[in-house]
Amino acid sequence: MGTAAPLSLSLSLSLSLSLRLSRKHGGRQQVPDSEELRWSWRYPTRFILPAAETKIRWTEQKVGKKERAAVDKLFFIRISRILRVMVPRFFSKETWYLFLIAVMLVTRTYCDVWMIQNGTMIESAIIGRSTKGFKKYLFNFITAMPVIALVNNFLKLGLNELKLCFRVRLTKHLYDEYLKGYTYYKMGNLDNRIANADQLLTQDVEKFCNSVVDLYSNLSKPLLDIGLYIFKLTTAIGAQGPATMMAYLLISGLFLTRLRRPIGKMTVSEQKYEGEYRYVNSRLITNSEEIAFYNGNVREKQTIHSTFRKLVDHLHNFIFFRFSMGMVDSVIAKYFATVVGYLVVSRPFLDLSHPRHLTSSHAELLEDYYQSGRMLLRMSQALGRIVLAGREMTRLSGFTTRITELMKVLKELNSGKYERTMVSQSEKDGSEKLTLIPGSGRIINVDNIIKFDHTPLATPNGDILIRDLCFEVKSGANVLVCGPNGCGKSSLFRVLGELWPLFGGSLTKPERGKLFYVPQRPYMTLGSLRDQVIYPDTHEDQRKKGISDQVLKEYLDNVQLGHILEREGSWDMVQDWMDVLSGGEKQRMAMARLFYHKPQFAILDECTSAVSVDVEDYIYSHCRKVGITLFTVSHRKSLWKHHEYYLHMDGRGNYEFKLITPETVEFGS
Repeated sequence: MGTAAPLSLSLSLSLSLSLRLSRKHGGRQQVPDSEELRWSWRYPTRFILPAAETKIRWTEQKVGKKERAAVDKLFFIRISRILRVMVPRFFSKETWYLFLIAVMLVTRTYCDVWMIQNGTMIESAIIGRSTKGFKKYLFNFITAMPVIALVNNFLKLGLNELKLCFRVRLTKHLYDEYLKGYTYYKMGNLDNRIANADQLLTQDVEKFCNSVVDLYSNLSKPLLDIGLYIFKLTTAIGAQGPATMMAYLLISGLFLTRLRRPIGKMTVSEQKYEGEYRYVNSRLITNSEEIAFYNGNVREKQTIHSTFRKLVDHLHNFIFFRFSMGMVDSVIAKYFATVVGYLVVSRPFLDLSHPRHLTSSHAELLEDYYQSGRMLLRMSQALGRIVLAGREMTRLSGFTTRITELMKVLKELNSGKYERTMVSQSEKDGSEKLTLIPGSGRIINVDNIIKFDHTPLATPNGDILIRDLCFEVKSGANVLVCGPNGCGKSSLFRVLGELWPLFGGSLTKPERGKLFYVPQRPYMTLGSLRDQVIYPDTHEDQRKKGISDQVLKEYLDNVQLGHILEREGSWDMVQDWMDVLSGGEKQRMAMARLFYHKPQFAILDECTSAVSVDVEDYIYSHCRKVGITLFTVSHRKSLWKHHEYYLHMDGRGNYEFKLITPETVEFGS
C-alpha cells in the first residue's frame, strides 16, 4: 500500500493575486464577493507538504494591470517585434514588395501632379478658346492613361501580395510555436490566458496583416504628397500657406488622437466576443449527439442567443461611437481642412498689392489660381488622410495587443511557464482553492522501464489524488489499472505522456515516441485509409521505415478489418473516417495503428470496450508476441489473465500496486 508520507518539494513558483477591490454602482464603491487569482511558474521556492494536508498553500502577490491597447510607445515596441517576424531579413520577398509599393506610390504622386498641371492647361485652353492647345493637352492625357492605370494596378498588386506574404510569415511563426511539443494542449488545459486560440490564429492574424499594409499605404502616400505639394506651393504662393496647413495638421491630429483612445480597447473586446460566439457554436457542432439525446436544443439556443446578444450590444456601442467620431473626423479632418485651404490659397490672389498682380495677366492669374488651389486642395486631403489614419492606427493597436499576447503566451508555454486565472470561493467559506502548475519533478528517459519515485499525482486545479506514488514496471510486465471514476487513472497517463508537469519526485520512462496512447474514442485523422493506420506518420515516413502496404494489410487482418480495404478498394481512398467507421471499427483501427508503431509501452484506456472478447483476446496476445508492454484501464474481468500486476486506486488518496496471482485472477473472473 502506498503511504502518504510528508513530502518535500522544490517548486519554481510565483503566485500573484489581483484583487478587483471595487466596482462602481451608482457612484458608490463595493467590494466584490470573489477575488481574481493569478499564479505563474517563476523561481524556485521551498515548502513542506504535511501528511494531513490535501491542498497546497501559496504565497500571494499582486498582479499588474492588464495590458491596454493604445497608440503609445509600447504599441510601437510591440509592432516592431511583430514586423521582425513578418520581414525576417533585408533581402526577402516582403522587402521587394515594400520597395515596389514605395516606387508605385512615388510614381502615383508624380502622376497626380502631372494630371493637375495637364488638367489646368486643358481648362485654360478651353477658356482661352485655343483649339490647338486643347488637342495637344487632351492627347497627352489620353497617352498617359494606360501608364496611370498600370501604376494604380501595380500598386494594388503590391499591396495584396504584401498582405498575403505577411499573413503567411506570421501564421507560420505562430503555428510553429503553437504546435511545438504539447503547447496546443497546454494552452487549452493548463493555461487560460488565451480563451480562443483559433480566433487569434485565423481572423485576428488576417485583420492585423491587412491593417498593417493599409496603414503603410495610407500614411506613406499622404506624407509623400504633402512633401511634394509643400515644395510646389512654396515656389508658387510662398511658405506661409503650407506652414499654416501643417500647423492645422498637428493641432487637429493631437485632438482627434485623444478622442479616439477607446477604439483600441473596444477592438480588443470585439474580437473577444466574436471568439466566444464562435466557441459556443463549435461546441454545439462537436457535442451535437449528446445534446440531442438530452433534448438540449432549447437550452443551447438560450446560451447561443445570450452570447450573441453580448456581441451585438458591444457592436451597437462601437457603431455609435464610430458614428460620433465620424462626425468629428469629417468636420475637422475633411471639411474644415478644406476651408483652411481656401483661406490660404485665396490670400495672395485677393491681395491686390501683391507683385503678381502687376506682372501677370488675368488669364495667367486664373491659371495660377487653379493650379495652386488644386495642389493645396490635394495637400489638405492628404493632411486629412493622415489625421484619419490615426483612427486605423488606434484600431491596429487592438489587434497588435492580441497578437502580442498570443506570442507572449506561446513563448512562456514553450519555456515551461504557465499562468491561470481562477476565481476563488467566497471568503465566507473560509477556504480557498487555488490552481497550481509546479514543475519541480524530474523526468529521466530510460528504455524499457517506467518508474514513479515519490511522485505526487495532482491535477492542475490543485487536487492531490495521490501524494506519494511509488512503483516500477519493466518491459514484458503488463499492468492493469483499476479504480472508481475520478481516482486518477487518466491523470496518471497524462503525467506519463508529459501532458501534465510533475509536482515533485522523479519519473523514469522511455522517450515520448516509445510510449503510445490508445483512447476509448480513437482519433481518425483527415486523409486516406493508409493515414488512419500509420498516423501520425506520413506515407514518406512509412517508406523510410521499410513497411510495405502488404504489412499494413496484415495489421488490418489481425484486428479483423481487412474487409475495409476490400470495400474501399485502395489505400489512397479518402473518406470522413470518423463517420464511416463504427465505434468498434475505430477501436480496432487504433489497435492496428499500435501494431504499426510497435512502441515499448502502450496505454490502453478502455480501448476495447466496443470489441468482442475473442478479438480482444487476440489483440492482447499479439501485443505480448511483438513485445509491447501494456498499461490497461478496463473493467472487463477477462483481461486479468493478460497482466502481471495491478494498480488499484481507491479515489481517497490511497493506492495498491501488487503482483497478480492465480488467486487474484480467479477472484477477478
